[in-house]
Amino acid sequence: MFDQLFERLDRLGLDIFAAQVNIGGRIVLQKNFGKQKRYPVYSVTKSVTSCAFSLACDDKLLSPEALLSDFLEERYKALMSDDFKNLPFQRFLTMTAGSFPFRPTGENWCEYILSLDTDCTDASYHYSNIPAYLVGTAVENAVGGDLAGYLSDRLFTPLGIASPPCQTSPEGHFYGATGMELTVSELASLGQLFLDNGSISGKQIISRDAVQRSVTPYVKTNDGDSYGYFFRVADDHFSMVGKWGQRCIVYPRKKLVAAYLSHQPERSNELYRTFDDFISHKRSVVI
Repeated sequence: MFDQLFERLDRLGLDIFAAQVNIGGRIVLQKNFGKQKRYPVYSVTKSVTSCAFSLACDDKLLSPEALLSDFLEERYKALMSDDFKNLPFQRFLTMTAGSFPFRPTGENWCEYILSLDTDCTDASYHYSNIPAYLVGTAVENAVGGDLAGYLSDRLFTPLGIASPPCQTSPEGHFYGATGMELTVSELASLGQLFLDNGSISGKQIISRDAVQRSVTPYVKTNDGDSYGYFFRVADDHFSMVGKWGQRCIVYPRKKLVAAYLSHQPERSNELYRTFDDFISHKRSVVI
């Protein structure tokens, strides 16, 4: 049934590297235009950072209401404004912690960020890599070790995923916003975990409550959808999204996960709309 989708993509000239569709937990489509390999997934990394936060909450180390500033190194305290000190994790997770530049720079990203004149009372939606970096850094400090290793032990290994490449900051923290590479199957596995409310093969990896918090719409974006905890949320689906056409879309009511990898700097939204239009207009699927 997906032949029509790929015919449509061909007609539009929308090339993709790989795609996978799961229905009812079964792989019904897997296409790799070339070999199965890892590709950069850019801001999908933010959703993985959201997973790390959820795991730390399940471990009773953090909560959405906890102040992020309490989990940054003491040496940065003098740089923090009072407004920044009072921001809970939830404000960073939902991109409502103020209007930051798009990405951190310099040799010490924490110093750079905390030296900015940011209005942290502004609770409107402002997309940036900086909130995800701060969450990743704070979660890393909360769990007391390398966040990539924590994710490997608690998330990737249970899913059968070997530790993926990821990026760190100049001061050695997990970047949290971008820099990860995944295969399409690995990306689909993350989506399946969220479709199944955090469980795999009967084992609860992330609590159901934490999963539901992550994909709850908290704030409207500038793109017409909503934002959860580093997840894009629409009416009938939620997504992990990379900037240039890397995406995993989860349709809970259809019990369907669609993941694809591509490189479409100018047409990533068109690619997403093509996938979503095709899947949304399928009234039923065969499991």
